[in-house]
Formats: sequence, structure tokens, C-alpha cells
Amino acid sequence: MADRMVLTGARVVLPTGVVENGRVTVEGTRIGGHAPSDAPSVDLSGHWLVPGFVDMHNHGGGGASFTSGSAEDVLTGVRTHHEHGTTTMVASTVTGDMDFLTHRAGFLSELVEQGDLAGIHFEGPFISPCRKGAHSGELLRDPDPAEVRKLLDASRGTARMVTLATELPGGIESVRLLAEHGVIAAIGHTNATYEQTVEAIDAGATVATHLFNAMPALGHRAPGPIAALLEDERVTVELINDGTHLHPAALELAFHRAGAARVAFITDAMDAAGFGDGVYHLGPLAVEVREGVARLVEGGSIAGSTLTLDTAFRRAATVDALPVEDIVRAISTNPARLLGLHDRVGSIEAGKDADLVVLDADFTLRGVMRKGAWVVEP
Repeated sequence: MADRMVLTGARVVLPTGVVENGRVTVEGTRIGGHAPSDAPSVDLSGHWLVPGFVDMHNHGGGGASFTSGSAEDVLTGVRTHHEHGTTTMVASTVTGDMDFLTHRAGFLSELVEQGDLAGIHFEGPFISPCRKGAHSGELLRDPDPAEVRKLLDASRGTARMVTLATELPGGIESVRLLAEHGVIAAIGHTNATYEQTVEAIDAGATVATHLFNAMPALGHRAPGPIAALLEDERVTVELINDGTHLHPAALELAFHRAGAARVAFITDAMDAAGFGDGVYHLGPLAVEVREGVARLVEGGSIAGSTLTLDTAFRRAATVDALPVEDIVRAISTNPARLLGLHDRVGSIEAGKDADLVVLDADFTLRGVMRKGAWVVEP
């Protein structure tokens, strides 16, 4: 890796807008200022240069699970997503018993401390049996603040987010506990009413876990959680833009109502992401992936996704026709801010990590740089 490198000619998406024929200097692991004229350069004419993607909800990939895999397995999943442009990711777990989850928290925290992961997200077990999706119903429990605290303690400061059905006993108290500890309280896998959702937001909940999925549908007399989550300026809504989890009109509604500043694209990926069809396990439950769609073997519920964020980006640009600057906010800037990492990642600015993605004119991924080193050479 050269000490200095200049990436030239691309359409560069900066926080201030798109710069044609841009120049971005890389110094070591960071984005630099001005490079000397004799610094080696890479010509990216005809391409887009955008910040590395930040995924705050991801269960695995490359055939490996973040919930149950070994350290080697987890790193396989991490590398798979790196190759698809996600340079920063949180490891999401699924519902398990408390002993297993606290042990897993300690294990994953080591990978966070090593810099391989950006934190831990606990999706379950504090979720509604009515909206459990691909979670084991026998292992669900009410969000007792003492048990939530156990997970935080076991994570040694690396917990970033906990998904809760906040209408359950202990839900509001758990939201307050998470907010006090600087951990995102996310409303999801919930059967809450509109009024119960408003109460949870007022208590400190700031994220909607995969909006529209695993929650009551929007109703005109009983608007439910979706309306409350979309209308409140304090809430960022996660969206899975794979064409399976959301109809394009639902995605358009979320962007129109929340605005680009309050949307975070996520994968909710499971083991099969970047790997292929077959039979997998999500926690204790068997999942069949067929033509890229993951469903429980028993019951047929959608079981996470096989999405990678480069595909989500391309779909947002070509199918949903969103402005590229808005996609970058949803796929990089907003999740980085929510995770408390915006001083290091999420936008192309001097001093930040040199995490960059090269896309061609059709928004197909052509290059990935992480901390100044090419993961995928353009």
C-alpha cells in the first residue's frame, strides 16, 4: 500500500453534494488533504466514488452466522460483506436463551475490540410472540430491565442496539435503561398500538427495526406503530431494499414521509448472503433459501435476507430512482451517525477512514477500499 494515493476522475459524493471529476487523496489508512503532484494515481473516470457502506443490522454472510459461528466463521461473513462494499458492520444476534446470549456477547465483543465489527445488535429475545417472524417462540421473554442490563454488561461497552417489543411488560423501563447507557433502543417485532409506540419514542426509542416488517400494518383507524415511527423526527427507520421485504411503493412512502435524513438501509442478512441457495439455520430454526429468498422451513415466514448493500444501492438508484446523495445518506451517513461512528466513517471527508466504494455508471460495484487498502481492486 502506497503511503499516498490519489483517486481521480470519478463523480465523488461528498456531504456537500456531487463533485464531477473529483480528486480524493488517501494517506495511509485515512482520507487526506492535498497530495504532492508525483503521488501515484488511480483513474476512476466514468465511475462513482461513494463512502463505504455501514450496515447496522446484519446476521451473517458467506455461509457463516454471527449468532452461532466461530471467530473464523464470523470473519468469513465480515469479509463477504466487505467484498460487497460494507466496510463497517454490526453483528446482529437472534433470539436465544439468556446464558447463550450473554456468552455470545462476550465472544463478539472481542471481535469489536479487534476492529473487525462495529458493535453488537441484539434482535430478540425481548420481542412479541405475535410478531416473532424467524425467532424461536419458546425462547422469547418480556424485556426485563435486569436481563437487558445483563446483555449490556456481557458486551463490555460494545452493545450498539437492542430491538424490543416495547409494549411488553418492562418495555418502557428497558428503553429508558438503554437510552441512559447510550445504546439504541429499537422498536421492532412488535404488536404495539400507535399510542404505545408514541410512549416508547418519548421514553427514548430512536430506531424502527426493519420498518413495515414484523409489525401491524398501517390502518386508517388503528394506524399502529408504522405511522408513529414515520412521523416522529427523533426516529430513524430501517428499510430492507431487496424487492422481497418491501413493495417499492412502501419504500417510496417511507422516504417521502421520513426524508433521507431518517432512513437507514440495512441488509438483515443471514448466512446465505453472498453464498447461495440451500438449507441454513437462524438460531435453532431451519431456513430454506430458494432463488435468493430466505424462509423458515416450518411456517414459511421470511427469515432475514440474502441482501448485500451493493445490491440495495443499485436497486435504490435504478428501480426506486432515488437521488444518489440520498442513497449515500441512507446507506452510509445515517447509520454511522446512529452508531456513534460519524467522526470516523460514513462520508468522504479529510481525516476519516479511507473506506470507499467505486461504482460504475450502472451502479454496479467495481472497487472497495477499507482503511486505505483495496479489498476489491477497481
